[in-house]
Order: sequence, then C-alpha cells, then structure tokens
Amino acid sequence: MSFLRRRKVTTDSSKSSNSESTSGKADDKRKQNKSSKRQSYTSKRWSCWDSCCWFIGFICSMWWFLLFLYNAVPASIPQYVTEAITGPLPDPPGVKLKKEGLTVNHPVVFVPGIVTGGLELWEGHHCAEGLFRKRLWGGSFGELYKRPLCWAEHMSLDNETGLDPPGIRVRPVSGLVAADYFAAGYFVWAVLIANLAQIGYEEKTMYMASYDWRLSFQNTEVRDQTLSRIKSNIELMVATNGGKKVVVIPHSMGVLYFLHFMKWVEAPTPMGGGGGSDWCAKHIKAIMNIGGPFLGVPKSVSGLFSIEARDIAVARAFAPGFLEKDVLGLQTFQHLMRMTRTWDSTMSMIPKGGDTIWGGLDWSPEGGGPGDFNCSAKKLKNNSTRNTGQNSNRNLGDMKSVNYGRIISFGKDVAEVHSSRIERVDFKDVVKGAKLAASSICDIWIEYNEMHNDAIKAVADYKIYTAGSILDLLHFVAPKLMARGGAHFSYGIADNLDDPKYGHYKYWSNPLETKLPNAPDMEIYSMYGVGIPTERAYVYKLTAQHDCYIPFQIDTYADGGSEDSCLKGGVFSADGDETVPVLSAGFMCAKGWRGKTRFNPSGIRTYIREYNHAPPANLLEGRGTQSGAHVDIMGNFALIEDIIRVAAGANGDDLGGDHVYSDIFKWSERINLKL
Repeated sequence: MSFLRRRKVTTDSSKSSNSESTSGKADDKRKQNKSSKRQSYTSKRWSCWDSCCWFIGFICSMWWFLLFLYNAVPASIPQYVTEAITGPLPDPPGVKLKKEGLTVNHPVVFVPGIVTGGLELWEGHHCAEGLFRKRLWGGSFGELYKRPLCWAEHMSLDNETGLDPPGIRVRPVSGLVAADYFAAGYFVWAVLIANLAQIGYEEKTMYMASYDWRLSFQNTEVRDQTLSRIKSNIELMVATNGGKKVVVIPHSMGVLYFLHFMKWVEAPTPMGGGGGSDWCAKHIKAIMNIGGPFLGVPKSVSGLFSIEARDIAVARAFAPGFLEKDVLGLQTFQHLMRMTRTWDSTMSMIPKGGDTIWGGLDWSPEGGGPGDFNCSAKKLKNNSTRNTGQNSNRNLGDMKSVNYGRIISFGKDVAEVHSSRIERVDFKDVVKGAKLAASSICDIWIEYNEMHNDAIKAVADYKIYTAGSILDLLHFVAPKLMARGGAHFSYGIADNLDDPKYGHYKYWSNPLETKLPNAPDMEIYSMYGVGIPTERAYVYKLTAQHDCYIPFQIDTYADGGSEDSCLKGGVFSADGDETVPVLSAGFMCAKGWRGKTRFNPSGIRTYIREYNHAPPANLLEGRGTQSGAHVDIMGNFALIEDIIRVAAGANGDDLGGDHVYSDIFKWSERINLKL
C-alpha cells in the first residue's frame, strides 16, 4: 500500500511537473510569439518615409560638418591641398597685371544678362507679407520653396501690358551686389570685380547697370527710367574721371540691351534720350561683349514653345508626367510657362535674320558635314593660342550631314531626309476651333488651352520649322505673347537702313536692322567660349493628351546612333558656349560689322576673342579658370586679363587682334548678306 501511495505521489508529482513543463513551454511559446509579433510590428513600422528622413538627416549633418570645416580650417589649407595636387596656382589676372604696373584708368560699366540680376519686392499681395525689399530672384531663393505659388504670382508680369500686375511692384536690386553672385557661392560678376579691384578700381569707377530683365527693353525706360539712369551715370563717370571714356562690358542678353541703349541715347526725345549722334563717340571707349546672342539663340524657341531646353527635357523624360502633374500643389511646367511667357525680354532672343542667317530646309552655314564641329571631341585641359586663319584640330572623324537650318523637326526621320521627300501640310489655314474640353477645368491658363486638337495636330503635320517659319509658328500657338513681342522687337534684315521706320525702338536691338553709332574711335569686341556642344536644333513629338497639358515635347529618344553624332536626346548641337552658338555670337564682328559696311558706316573696329573651353582638372578648381561656358566664362583668367588690359588703356591691336578657334570666318562667308 505504501508502495502504491509512493507511486501515486510520484505519478502525481510527475504529472504536476509535466503540467508545469507544458505550462512553461506554452508561456515560452507565447513569449516567443509576442516577441516575434513585436519584431514584426517594429519591422512593419519602418517605412520609406523613415528612410527619407534618415537620408535627409545624413545630408544635413554632412553639410553642417563641411560648413564647420570650411569656417574652422585656415584659408591657406585648401590652397595648399590644391597646389599639392595640381602644382603652383597661377596668379589671378589682377595680381599679375598689378605686378606689370597696370592701374585704374577708364571707368567700367557692367550690363548683366537675363536672370542674373537680383529682383526685390516693393509691393505685393497678402501672401507676400514680410517680404518688403527681400529678394524674390537671386540670393537663396528661399521664398520659392516656402510659398511657390505666391512667388510665381509676384514674378509674373501683366499678360496684356507686359508691365506690373495690379498691386505688385518688383524692382531690380541696385549696386554691384545686384549681380555679383546669382546665388550663394555661384559667382557671376564677382571674380571680374575682384580682379579689377586689384589694380585700383572701386565703386566710383565701376557701375552695375542693373535693370528688370523681365521687361521689354523700352519698357525698362517707361516704368523705371533705367535707360535715362544709365545715360546719367555714364556721363557722371566720364565727368568725374578726367574725361576718360567708359569701357562697357555687357553679358548675354545685356549685349542686346546695350545695343538698344546706343540707339535710344542718340534718338530724339520723347522716344529716345536726346543725346545726339555723337554721344557714344564722346562717352564710350570700347564695348566688350561677353557671350552675346547678337542674332538670337535657338534655345529661346524651345523655351517659348514647350518651356524646355536640353537639361529640362532629360529631366522630363526621366520622370515622365511628374513635372506636369499636380505635385505638392504645383503644376510645375504650366506655372513656369504662364510666368515666363509674361517676360517680354525673352522674345529679344528669338533667332534674327531668318533663313539667310540660320539656314533653310537643306543647308546651314555650319554645314554639319565632314570637316565641321565634332560634338564628341575631347576638350583640352589647357588653352593654346591661335590666331585668325588657323583651324583647330577638333574636327575628328567623319560626320553625317546635319540640317541645322531645321530648328524644329517633328520626328528624327524628318530631321534627316532631304526636304523633297517630306510631305507638309500648312498649319496657318487651320482654324483653331473651340477650347479643349479639358481647358475648362484648368486652374492654370496657358495659351495652349485655347487650341483645339486639330490645330495641335496641324502644327506637327507641318513637320519642319526654319528660322523663317518659327515666327509663324509662335504667332499661331502664342498669339498674345507675340502680339506684345511684335510691338517691341523685330527679327528681319533691313533692305534700306535709311528708311524712317527703322527709327522706331522695336528695331534697336536687332543688329541687322540698325546702324552702329558714328564713333570711328570706338572698339567693339565679341568675346565668347567655344568647344562646347550648344543647342542648335530640336526633334519634337506630340505628347499624350491629358488635362491641362503642354502638347509638344522634345523627343529625348531621338539619337544619332554614334558617339560622333551631334543629335543626342532630341537636340542637335553645334559649336558654342553651351547657350549661344558661335554663329550668333561671332557673325556681326566677323562679317556684318567688319570694316565699313551699311551696318557700320563709320568703320568701328571689331575684334573676335574666342576662349576654348577647358574643364577644371579637379573638384578643387571649382568652376575652372579656363571655362568657356556661358556663365562660367566670367571667371576665365584669359578673358579677365583681356578686359583689364583694355580698361587700363590697351586697344584690340595691343591684345593681338582676333583670337579664333572656331570656323566662324568660314561660316560667315557662307551667309549671303548684302553689306
């Protein structure tokens, strides 16, 4: 019995231990389940948003760390590191020329181009509260990120008048700070100003002729009296510097603006400044034009037609639909098109001279065949000196002929075949029809909303647009824009420059419809970069229809099929500075104004100074000291040295005359223009 009791106790205890064991296992299992659930829950909570936050935090941390190093490390260390890698750095031009004994002589006047001058708010709507005299354009662009729709509203001009919208006043920043830097760390005029200061220049001998670059040139006088201010400041500088004439240095669109000024200052009041025909001869020693789009730029056509250029087209193809759709409350392309199409100044850069200058259906001055610019050629690290008459060795390999005259082609095949094989339907006879049904729900009005689908198709069916037919195209798709532009700009070639009609201000910025001043002692320089593939013509396609869309787009899939091809990403490239083709920058000084011509009756001496692009050897060089790019050339040591020498008293012959790398003289001879 005792045995049975012990066995029962043992059995009971084993059952108890088994139950406890089972219970323990169950508890462990529950704990494991809870743990796994907790881990699963934790892993599920980590999202893409977390990754983005960590990434942004990492970037910000690195930025602050690098900023700390920049401010904490002695200034000599970056220079020491650079010299250790690249060797001793050359003296900046100002330091070099100071050692040669050059000092301040002629006062200098800077004329900035489009978008590089700062604009500030003087009056705005409620959404712009707290922004009085804060920069809306230039500087940090902080307001663009904080309140983009309000920013776009205040940067736009009135669509009917081309002047201020009701309740808004945006004005140009004054002084050298107006365009020394475009944004923090991105210089425009700052390097040139600093080098001039090395030989003694200061604000009393330097003047930034800032203006509202959005306005048509004559409207800068109507609204702000800017042309009158430039005239008065130049007269003051000459009077307070012993009668020494000024050296004027315009950049980009500022070149066209100053052409307009020279005609305005001579013209009688009230349309002109009343200075008389000898004003320029009395006040200007030289005009040193940098990157001047004298005859316009094809880039302006794509900008007005589809708010695109090469880089934007690539971004648009990389994220199709993203920039057109309503992302974070901003339909980017539509807002940009509505805003920029109120900037009348953009129409000053539409190609001038028609097919005579830019080429027709089956020819162009640049040729685009063997022996012409090769878009794949490697850029030299250092410039070499070469004078007129010598051809650079950048023309490597055999090239397929390029029809540069076809500024817009709908389809790659259309861009390449002979015009006799292309069937075209004239779009001008097509009635635009009623508004698109989708336009009634569009919050952002653009002129494409007024076009019917048949009209859009007719534009594509015309297939090819040369410089001669581009104006018809723009009048068809943007009649309001071109109506304003037609009142302020002209794009033809004058038959008789003595015709009184050319006394109107709309012709003053077109060098093919005006005469240079009667100033035989004055000099005109055309200074620009070469050796960079520059937008010259485009391949377009129709875009898929959707609400409030822009119907035309650069076809980024159109490529030439070889490394040597100048067709890449839907863009045909020619030689230039990445923005202005050589043809536009160089023709007037190479032929149109060379010697005594009907455009230059007093025989003002002209010089071409080209700067072959050499990219920076390493990141420590920043944007480089031998760059030929449209804005970066403002830091090119050779260009700065040329400017300082002329400001100090030298002339074009002292610089060595023409300094040419491209085939601008050969291309100019192919243009049949009556001189």
